[in-house]
Amino acid sequence: MKTTRTLFILIQLVISTIAVAQTSPLRVTYNFNPGWKLYVGDANGADAAAFDDSSWKNITLPHAWNEDDAFKKSIEDLPTGISWYRKHFTLPVKDQEKKIFLEFEGVRQAGEFYLNGKFLGRHENGVMAFGFDISDFVHTDGQENVLAVRIDNAWDYKEKATNSVYQWSDKNFNANYGGIAKNVRLHITGKLYQTLPLYSFLKTTGVYIYAKDFKIPAKTATIVAESEIKNENKAAKRVQYEVEIKDLTGKTIKSFSGEPQNINPGETKNITASSVVTNLNFWSWGYGYLYSVTTRLKIDGQIADELTTKTGFRKAEFKNGMVYLNDRVLMMKGYAQRTSNEWPAIGLSVPAWLSDYSNKLMVESNANLVRWMHITPWKQDIESCDRVGLIQSMQAGDAEKDVEGVRWEQRKQVMRDAIIYNRNNPSILFYESGNESISAAHMQEMKDIRNQYDPNGMRAIGSREMLDIKEAEYGGEMLYVNKSATKPLWSMEYSRDEALRKYWDEFSPPFHKNGAGPLYKGADASDYNRNQDSQAIEDVIRWNEYYTERPGTGTRVSSGGVNIIFSDSNTHHRGEESYRRSGEVDAMRIPKDGYYAHQVMWDGWVEPKKTGIHLIGHWNYARGTKKNVYVVSTGDKVELLLNNKSLGYGKKSNGFLFTFTGITWQSGTLKAVSYTSAGKKLAETTLKTAGKPAALRLTAIKNPAGFKADGADVALVQVEVVDAAGNRCPTALNPVKFDLTGPAEWRGGIAQGPDNYILATELPVECGVNRVLVRSTTTAGKINLSASSAGLKAADISFQTLPVSVNAGLSTEFPSTGLKSNLERGATPAGSSYTVSRKAVKVTGATAGANAGDAVLSYDDNELSDWHNDGKFSTAWIKYDLEKPATVSEVSLKLNGFRTKIYPIQILVDDKVVFSGKSVPGLGYFTVKCKPVKGKTLTIKLVEQEVKKDNVEIGTEVNGKKLDDGVTFQNSNAKGALSIIEAEIYEKP
Repeated sequence: MKTTRTLFILIQLVISTIAVAQTSPLRVTYNFNPGWKLYVGDANGADAAAFDDSSWKNITLPHAWNEDDAFKKSIEDLPTGISWYRKHFTLPVKDQEKKIFLEFEGVRQAGEFYLNGKFLGRHENGVMAFGFDISDFVHTDGQENVLAVRIDNAWDYKEKATNSVYQWSDKNFNANYGGIAKNVRLHITGKLYQTLPLYSFLKTTGVYIYAKDFKIPAKTATIVAESEIKNENKAAKRVQYEVEIKDLTGKTIKSFSGEPQNINPGETKNITASSVVTNLNFWSWGYGYLYSVTTRLKIDGQIADELTTKTGFRKAEFKNGMVYLNDRVLMMKGYAQRTSNEWPAIGLSVPAWLSDYSNKLMVESNANLVRWMHITPWKQDIESCDRVGLIQSMQAGDAEKDVEGVRWEQRKQVMRDAIIYNRNNPSILFYESGNESISAAHMQEMKDIRNQYDPNGMRAIGSREMLDIKEAEYGGEMLYVNKSATKPLWSMEYSRDEALRKYWDEFSPPFHKNGAGPLYKGADASDYNRNQDSQAIEDVIRWNEYYTERPGTGTRVSSGGVNIIFSDSNTHHRGEESYRRSGEVDAMRIPKDGYYAHQVMWDGWVEPKKTGIHLIGHWNYARGTKKNVYVVSTGDKVELLLNNKSLGYGKKSNGFLFTFTGITWQSGTLKAVSYTSAGKKLAETTLKTAGKPAALRLTAIKNPAGFKADGADVALVQVEVVDAAGNRCPTALNPVKFDLTGPAEWRGGIAQGPDNYILATELPVECGVNRVLVRSTTTAGKINLSASSAGLKAADISFQTLPVSVNAGLSTEFPSTGLKSNLERGATPAGSSYTVSRKAVKVTGATAGANAGDAVLSYDDNELSDWHNDGKFSTAWIKYDLEKPATVSEVSLKLNGFRTKIYPIQILVDDKVVFSGKSVPGLGYFTVKCKPVKGKTLTIKLVEQEVKKDNVEIGTEVNGKKLDDGVTFQNSNAKGALSIIEAEIYEKP
């Protein structure tokens, strides 16, 4: 009897244990990157589980099969073809009767997926994430599973169902890194679970977390969590939904619950909970404050599923022609970056810390925005921007212009998937529906997708060339200035000239005269063969045209723009090399002088700090050299001193540039000092002459969480040529030979020369510096790297890689594990970010010498409309009626032919001349300083009988299209033609 009772107790204990196990947290997510096999070619029968892949190459994802050619070959020559990826893994018996999902961040271009010989599906768009429910195909009884993927990365791959190519598989901008070049995860859940945000195949939308009812000064908001849940049990479940929010330190700051819900068998339902949360740290520019939001499903008080989402909370508004972040106006300043964001000999498949390193460099240049071009970035870059505090404009997928039919549906599908997948990432403020104009109807379709899947994310949706499309919530153009009083307009690309970092100027080895290089398609390509001096100066000239029209300068303002590109890219190029060199840093992220120019001009939300200063170039020249010295500064005046002797004050131009002409070089110290107009010192910077090259110096830039022996982590090693005192020698071009020992793989660097020195173990420094990449293997241990060069003292450096736990092909350590948020800029400052420098005077009506009915078009806040006369000199005038008598201080004009035409004009206030002169061609607006005359009308008229043309020819875009130069109108070439797109009249505030 005693034995029977003991047995009964044991049985009850087992039953109780099983019950607890079934209602305890059932969800686990694995890093599925380790332990893959790669074969380049089409292997017959490789879909079968029993296929022998023992001779295939062992790799860790992410890994493009053609990575060796990244930057070695021009984009159109990157290898294509079939590749196979296979992975062996085992799941324990405890995972029986559970839901099991695969998540791919993306493949290039199209993948066919097989598990244990059974076909799972085909994903073809080459851009977005997708997932598979493998619950019915996977072994959970200890048997080995084999996942096989056949990938075709042909440029002209056609979607099987439609026979249509994908518009974004383009040889201009979308570098073709084939295979599984992004991360993969495995998810295991119970049968009552929160879905994944993977619409392709799974048709699920996951968790959506957002904030509303912000009170920024009080640091409070209402946080809403919404989970899509599925019940795949055979019985209904009554579910309690709980939410827990933890801050960056791991401290719980709020827990709250929703109302209990009944979920029927097979039912999918959205459940929500919300609460006011106090003492919040709002995500901001350069302040990547993130929270961990855990959403739980409970049954009878026991946890059935829980999922943690990293997100941040910020308020965004788009109004008055401006962008507001946390109630403060932010002028957009940043880069249009190729979405591949690639590195030599690796492509886009870098470890997460290197994504942080690259993206944080943008923030450190004082950029606040990255516009990913043409296609959606991979999740790793999106999460990286969350951490570093960099705002993102997220594309869907396109090439140029609008499309119809299948290609439009493909674009919509990518936008839908991308919004669902990325709507919890606070750094995304803009959804971009096309690289160029789309119709109003198509813009509304994209807006409807946003409204369906992200109605509360406070993200504007728009596109380029949306000036007259009311459905768009932001817009902007390429290579010229727009302004608006309503939706924000920021330039999608405002400078795309190219310069190799190797070229300081024409006075330094290798003595590159600005613009020297081959023609591009038979045309002059000097703008794409600049040197560093020239590129930095051009950066200043271009940015100043946007800055001049910044918030605070009137009712209609520019919201800024992005420079194309941030880092040199393995994409379409026009300069002498086989890759794009428009970057403000090179492909190894070594800054060019333009980087520091931006750092000076952009150090503020709208108006920069007055202490910014940078001396362009270096101070190592041959005796007798005489050259111009340039300083970028936010001061009112700049003094130059050589060995403590003043060389006077520079000539200020373009807002931030100070030029000192014909400075004769002397060895020593060159110093630039900036002042206020009253003579108060603001800042100083120096350049010193380095001595003769004496030694090499190696410096490691590594994963802050430790160099991981996972087969995918890398160390970035900088090599410098230095003098006896340790100063970098800025004109050194010495070849350096590297020797690598230990459990590591050489990936090398890049330099000008044969095959761009990709994977070469000997390559030169350029401007005294270069960098190389070393990749870990899956064996932990000591790695040694030595560097030598003839006549220089050698250098060496050692690393210790850390073991990474992988069990049966699965790991719980992820590429981003241990990476921390960048909080260096601090929270959003209080107060206004700009001062009002001029106030717009409202125009109530206008008369004109001809076409008077169209006069309103010259002040209607539509930059696609204009007023023009009939080409006769006698009618080349327009008179504006002002709302009230005003002392006009400035007039800003967007004249037709703003790039190329010069208009000799007079401006009169109540018939008194306040300006007489010629307009200056530029990127958009010409601003006139007026004599202070008070009046009720303002007249603009031609004073010569022809419009003189500037000598500059209009440039062309990649596709041969002429760059925008205004609005086409009849009689535009007549001698007496006058045409105004926008006229704005100002008085002092």
